[in-house]
Amino acid sequence: MDLALTEEQEAVRELARDFVAREITPHVVEWDRAENVDRSIVKKLGGLGFLGLTVPEEYGGSGGDHLAYCLVTEELGRGDSSVRGIVSVSLGLVAKTIAAWGDEEQKRRWLPGLTGGDAIGCFGLTEPGTGSDAGNLTTRAVRDGDDYVINGAKMFITNGTWADVVLLFARTNDTPGHKGVSAFLVPTDTPGLSRTTVHGKLGLRGQATAELVLEDVRVPASALMGPEGKGFSIAMSALAKGRMSVAAGCVGIGQAALDAAVGYAGEREQFGKPIASYQLVQELISDIAVDVDAARLLTWRVADLVDRGLPFATAASQAKLFASEAAVRAANNALQVFGGYGYIDEYPVGKLVRDARVMTLYEGTSQIQKLIIGRALTGVSAF
Repeated sequence: MDLALTEEQEAVRELARDFVAREITPHVVEWDRAENVDRSIVKKLGGLGFLGLTVPEEYGGSGGDHLAYCLVTEELGRGDSSVRGIVSVSLGLVAKTIAAWGDEEQKRRWLPGLTGGDAIGCFGLTEPGTGSDAGNLTTRAVRDGDDYVINGAKMFITNGTWADVVLLFARTNDTPGHKGVSAFLVPTDTPGLSRTTVHGKLGLRGQATAELVLEDVRVPASALMGPEGKGFSIAMSALAKGRMSVAAGCVGIGQAALDAAVGYAGEREQFGKPIASYQLVQELISDIAVDVDAARLLTWRVADLVDRGLPFATAASQAKLFASEAAVRAANNALQVFGGYGYIDEYPVGKLVRDARVMTLYEGTSQIQKLIIGRALTGVSAF
């Protein structure tokens, strides 16, 4: 087993690290307070190839392996999870899914723009009444001649107000549960589709999160991606890889917490010496370090399995479960090191606490991950 990165992977990580230092870190507080990331960041991400990682070059992608993708995602998560979310969704959930499931026309139409940063995608699965129970979504797509007419609503959609295309999941027949769900690629300028920004979030404030409402949205039958009735399988395959991306972003949050805690502990003096010299502060820092390393290795294992074409869904759930919970612990421990100064937004750890908390919720809650892992180990379904 060789855990060393290749020269190419090291170069990609260094490129991402430099990008974060130059284009993200100086603006993090401003974006968080304004609840808005500068949209020009998208084209910059595309220009460096970060929005095309693992997508074939013939469709405008930048190729590369999934470990390189995780390295970039970690660095973006270390800088600002709101920016990391742009990549995780537009590339990780939408572009990669089009590359895997789309027909040639759909790939040619959407992938060059998504990978180059000229277009953004969002993932329309969650609804106001169905979060974890995605198989019972209520948005409907009814066939009408050569078209489908879609009605329904989606909630907490990352990139929702920025997106040019929605990978939308809707029920196309009366079969109960997930067997009646199909996937569609819906341009956001289609008449009848409206978007409303979700404000007042605890964390990821700079991220464009939205509610989508579809009222008699008419799309051609060519918007259907994959076979009718296979939408749930498409969604779950996207989310399995998406959990790897979330885990990598959580490693980035943990690393940012570790860097901040170590730096502050070496500078802050109490009782005549740096607080880094006190054993209980060292304990907080060491706990962060162990969590970060363990989460990183779990995430890298998923990337290795994906790149080798081996089953990875259970490993992705394990990585997402551990890394998201570890990010919360790491951010909390870092805040404890900072004391009262950690509670104001002039210092980074308060934002890390807020951003980390949602990681245990989206793309499958911690409880859902435990059900998935338990089902895989026992062979007994909880659903």
